[in-house]
Amino acid sequence: MLLASRRKVNKYFIAGLIMTGLAVFCGILGFFWTPYGTSAMSDDRFCAPSPGHLFGTDNFGRDIFSRVMQGMGTTILVSVLVVIFSAAAGIILGALTGYFGGVLDEIVMRVTDAVNGFPSILLALVAVSVLGQGRINLILSLGVVFSPSYIRIVRSEYLRLRDADYIKRARLMGVGKMRILFVHILPNILPVFGVSVMIGLNNAILAESGMSYLGIGVQPPDASLGNMLSDAQGFLQMAPWYALAPGLSIVWLVLGFSLLSEGIRRFGE
Repeated sequence: MLLASRRKVNKYFIAGLIMTGLAVFCGILGFFWTPYGTSAMSDDRFCAPSPGHLFGTDNFGRDIFSRVMQGMGTTILVSVLVVIFSAAAGIILGALTGYFGGVLDEIVMRVTDAVNGFPSILLALVAVSVLGQGRINLILSLGVVFSPSYIRIVRSEYLRLRDADYIKRARLMGVGKMRILFVHILPNILPVFGVSVMIGLNNAILAESGMSYLGIGVQPPDASLGNMLSDAQGFLQMAPWYALAPGLSIVWLVLGFSLLSEGIRRFGE
């Protein structure tokens, strides 16, 4: 009864779910409909927030609310794809190295040590500079940079569980190695891994926003919260709402996923 009661009042999970749900809804909606065209320019430049333009307009007369909707969708989409790519690599390599060990384990661990020895954003900057700008290259670069953390988490869990009694019984019964890896062990690491994924979404959102802010992420005319923030920095005194809208949207996303990850962690207690 106590556990059920605690789960019912998991305020972190509820608040995070509401915040992220609203952000995801606005982001998805922004791909199909916005109050104004996201690239439609007008003579109404630097209009303050009003019923006609909820977040005001920018230096080209574009509706900021419409661009925030599209930018939020772009940021979420890129971040989710980055986490899917890096998490999939982490599960595969972490499972193989944690369960089998040997030469593969040594090679993968040394590579992850090398990657972790440099700031992640710096490595991503170098990778994008080599591969070229664009969403696909941004996703690949950030995915590779974020993979080592997932590999280490999965590896440590597989090291802990590979000699558990139920795994030994499965081996004695002749269960195949791949089935042991992904049917018997993998479901038991998902609670820990799920929290890491939510934290990874936070990091991916900040990384994508930072890269776009620096001009090597999502490129104009496509809207991204990062490049909107970059465009707005020259007009802080003239139109503070221009920077406030994308900046608060980034804070909203990060706070929402942080609360959601904390809520998921508390469910596992």
